[in-house]
Amino acid sequence: MWQAFRSGTVCDLSAHAADRDDPMADRAWGPERSVRAEVIHRLLLGGPEPVPGRVASLKLRGARITGRLELSGGSVAPYVELNACRFDSEVQLSETRFTTLRMVNCSVPRIEAARLHTEGDLHLPRCRVARGIRLTDAQIGTDLLISQAVVQRDGRGRAIAADGLSVGQDLQAELLETYGEVSLRGAKVGVSMSLRGARLRNPYGRRALNAPQLTVERTLYLTSVALDPAGDPGSTPPYGLGNTPPVRGGRIQRFECRGGLRLDDGRFGDAVDLFGARFVLAADQDVSLRRIQTPELRFLGERPEQGRVVLSGAKVVKLVDQATSWPGPGLLSMDGFSYEFLVPRGPFPLARRLAWVEAATPEYSPEPYERLAAVLRGSGEDADAREVLLAKQRRRRETLPLAAKLWGYLQDWTVAYGYRPGRAAVWMLVVWAAGAVAFSRHDPEAIKPGETPLWNPVLYSLDLLLPVIDLGQDGYWRLEGAWQWGAAGLVLAGWVLATTVAAGASRLLRRG
Repeated sequence: MWQAFRSGTVCDLSAHAADRDDPMADRAWGPERSVRAEVIHRLLLGGPEPVPGRVASLKLRGARITGRLELSGGSVAPYVELNACRFDSEVQLSETRFTTLRMVNCSVPRIEAARLHTEGDLHLPRCRVARGIRLTDAQIGTDLLISQAVVQRDGRGRAIAADGLSVGQDLQAELLETYGEVSLRGAKVGVSMSLRGARLRNPYGRRALNAPQLTVERTLYLTSVALDPAGDPGSTPPYGLGNTPPVRGGRIQRFECRGGLRLDDGRFGDAVDLFGARFVLAADQDVSLRRIQTPELRFLGERPEQGRVVLSGAKVVKLVDQATSWPGPGLLSMDGFSYEFLVPRGPFPLARRLAWVEAATPEYSPEPYERLAAVLRGSGEDADAREVLLAKQRRRRETLPLAAKLWGYLQDWTVAYGYRPGRAAVWMLVVWAAGAVAFSRHDPEAIKPGETPLWNPVLYSLDLLLPVIDLGQDGYWRLEGAWQWGAAGLVLAGWVLATTVAAGASRLLRRG
């Protein structure tokens, strides 16, 4: 190993047999494959000079590392790659500085790496960690790769504790399996963060992924992934095409979160993608997206059977969704949720969209209806926007006292609260015709002897119905008794209907 370090070559202690080289298996490894952690410590912090013309690096394969590897506070200049190694004790890397560190397919009791600093990558793919990984306030210069790792919880119930983590480029955690909370509070990712096909489980606490104030400069992927026949990740199906087949002989693995997910106050530069995601929640758990800000939210996963989806205060430019992804009444909260465009994938009729709004408002609130109507109107769907505002009035009516509620029913039945002005025009014609028929039975008396007024019941009914004009009838008539009340009712009906028609026409002209 010492000589391989000087020449930058691989020190291979493996048996070159799959059943004997698996670091996760129970088979014991003999002393011929053992390396003391103290030797690695001395080699990395004060090793020999490289062979002339070569670059010194530690590349170790198939070794059993005995004792605790303690590098805390040190500065490691050589490149380090440990492949298919087995550690007897935890790895201590707190406040250690590396150029690049790769631990691939290793079995480790625990990785303690708070405030770790790397100029290049930190790779932990396919590792199995028995008591958690700690990366609190770590700074990774380029990429963090923990794909296909299996991580159990520590004494505090956390599988990965990475609050304040900073990653210069991508965070790749595809097909990750965790059994405990993944904590990324205040973490920052310079490009994209991918948990495609990951399975996050936390039966011991409330949340499986706890990442408030997470910042991702590009896209956060919590999506399905297509696997090749060997079970490795291939390409992601295009979102919205749920029946996209995997590669030949492979399958699709969904992102699965068994426990709450919290992304409150997160900032995402391009999108939050939930295509094909599955959330298995208890009744007191939720998918919390409170106050997130992103140009695009792709809510295209499976409908949670229980638990809540919370979008209160979120700001989204484009909402890409499907009717089958949203939970039912009482399980959705959208107070203050702002979006500018709706892009449904698959059938999403207006009735389902109204049910979506009603599911988010157990108690009446006008804001979700007004937001939906504004978005529909902005996309040119004026008729649907009016239906939404009419639904808002009907929902509001249920909160009013009895008298106002009865008046509301009358408005709805006659003119649909003014959102269907054509109906008001029809009613005006009906009332005018009824007035004309009624007044045709009236025989006015002479005002002076021998001066019988010119009586035209059709024009007289129209004169009362449209009091803003004067058809010359009022100077020639005289009503008494019930005829006076009938005329007053006709004037009132004309005023209400004419106002409704005028208001509806004004709205249409303004939108035009």
